[in-house]
Amino acid sequence: MKELKDLKMKSKTELSKLSADKMNEEIKSAEKMLYTMRMKLAVWELKQTHLMKALRRYIASLKTLTASAK
Repeated sequence: MKELKDLKMKSKTELSKLSADKMNEEIKSAEKMLYTMRMKLAVWELKQTHLMKALRRYIASLKTLTASAK
């Protein structure tokens, strides 16, 4: 069973140390994971829907950090 710790989300301090390229890779992988979760939700395979909310917020924080770094 997946839990929040299994999503492999990095902390804010770890994210602030990443370069722009690594940050974009992190965003892409998180968005891919979110897409996979949405597809599982559509076919009733996803049992823990609360993970989607956490992943959406993680992506938003990543995008905020990249915008503020520019």
